Amino acid sequence: MAHRYDLIIIGSGPAGLAAAVYAQRAKLDTLVLEKAMVSGGQVLTTYEVDNYPGLPGIGGYDLGLKLREHADRLGAQFQEAEVLKIEDRGSYKEVVCQDGAYEAQTLVIATGAVHRKLGIPGEEELAGAGVSYCATCDGAFFRNKTVAVIGGGDVAVEDGIFLARMCRKVYVVHRRDELRAARSLQESLLSLENVEMVWDSTADSIEGEGSVERLLVTNKKTGEARSLEVQGVFIAVGITPESSAFKGLVEMDHGYIKAGEDGVTSVPGIFAAGDVRTKSLRQIITAAADGANAVTSAERYLTAHQGGETR
Repeated sequence: MAHRYDLIIIGSGPAGLAAAVYAQRAKLDTLVLEKAMVSGGQVLTTYEVDNYPGLPGIGGYDLGLKLREHADRLGAQFQEAEVLKIEDRGSYKEVVCQDGAYEAQTLVIATGAVHRKLGIPGEEELAGAGVSYCATCDGAFFRNKTVAVIGGGDVAVEDGIFLARMCRKVYVVHRRDELRAARSLQESLLSLENVEMVWDSTADSIEGEGSVERLLVTNKKTGEARSLEVQGVFIAVGITPESSAFKGLVEMDHGYIKAGEDGVTSVPGIFAAGDVRTKSLRQIITAAADGANAVTSAERYLTAHQGGETR
């Protein structure tokens, strides 16, 4: 018979690692399954984190290491494995991976979400050196500088408004001649004197020696090429939750697992934490809080279903 854990945590970003810390402190028999070789999730690709309380200016990679070290210090057990699917067996869940299957009474899904990429030259090379996918995370580093936002939806327009408060100038590059964002957001953006719309245009490449120096764009209607001298490029063309392995298992909304702050999903014993769940703010600190909440909910579930005893 396979060993049956009290809890399996899927994912080892800030939500998964915070969940591991809380699970170890609760003395739950826990296994963390991580797809990547290194824990930390998206935070690893962030050059500098300046909004995590108590650790101003810490490098993203260093923060990821600290989170993992905390879990390791408490004795958390990690296994590198990619989850293919989950089978709900009622009293327990079977997590099917490429290298075999694992069983647990409860699960915390903390697989996160990934930012959609443009796939243009310079994007990968300058990621974290002027190319960003999160204005609220990185905007403060571009105070009094010139930046570009790429996108036309709510997030792109909100980013433009946010950045305009601190940046000297903000270009908003959109492939159409009108925005897709809510009308109220559009009006707010278009009323700002330091915002310039670059309509009907697509980004061709991002250039710079060691950091972003310019964004090359082309007007689709006229064919005119243009070079925007910027120090930052914020890409806001959407994010994709890492939830395909759980399709048909739990209720979702556009790929995000439906769950409140307690992490409770539509399936008893399965909880969601971090960027993969439905929420309005996706930040490192909210992911960590989700991990704590989800494990607390899992504890309650275990207590209700086995009298508080754990293996």
